[in-house]
Amino acid sequence: MSNALVRDGVESTIAPVRVCASLEDALDGVDYVQESAPERLEIKRDLYRRIDTLAARDVVLASSTSGLPASSFTDHLANRARCLVVHPINPPHLIPLVELVPAPWTDDGVVERAAALMVRAGQAPIRLSREINGFVVNRLQGALLGEAFRLVEDGVCSVADIDRAIADGLGLRWFFMGPFETIDLNAQHGIAEYCRNLGPMYYGLAKEQADAREWGPDLVAEVERQCRQVTAAENLPARRAWRDRCLAALADVKQRVLGAQSSTV
Repeated sequence: MSNALVRDGVESTIAPVRVCASLEDALDGVDYVQESAPERLEIKRDLYRRIDTLAARDVVLASSTSGLPASSFTDHLANRARCLVVHPINPPHLIPLVELVPAPWTDDGVVERAAALMVRAGQAPIRLSREINGFVVNRLQGALLGEAFRLVEDGVCSVADIDRAIADGLGLRWFFMGPFETIDLNAQHGIAEYCRNLGPMYYGLAKEQADAREWGPDLVAEVERQCRQVTAAENLPARRAWRDRCLAALADVKQRVLGAQSSTV
């Protein structure tokens, strides 16, 4: 792709964006709000009180929070039924997934409107039926991270080898299909057969992994030491830029490959 095409694409994308000097100005005439204030409850509660007063009653109020349930900062609002969490995944300009998490009082129509908007924007929304600590993505990631830290702490494997186990192993499968479809395809007759054959093994692993451990300072220091051997601290910004380029290229390839394959399945 030429530099001119890239430049034109960026310019057309940012053309509608405007910077507002006040909250009143930012909320004027809008249909949807995506709030990304700091992850501090007192800030969000005050901000939503102001937004709820200023925004028209039919405006959807969505939060980008990574872990705070909407019920914790919208319970005091007169129009709280239009509030929910719409949690993007970092980096959000490259990862399409968003988690839609309603509060107990969120109107179903609000969730529908938010989901439809995300689809139109090219995102991939998933819907939770209720609030849960960590939502879905962080719970899945947390389970994997918990085991990864345990393996390092117990001296079973290095940080680099664990990263390789995902990047060159599980991650290649999970790049284009989820864990349920993965095991469904890993047994000749599907997921029920897989569970019969390997369910007892996973149950045994789950009992071993049930000892939740804090990531203590000594463990974190060791993981940090190993990570800095791979990427020096001063090179982290460049490494993030490399990550974003890889994600953009992989997302493009994924779209083209899956689009071509869908016509043959």
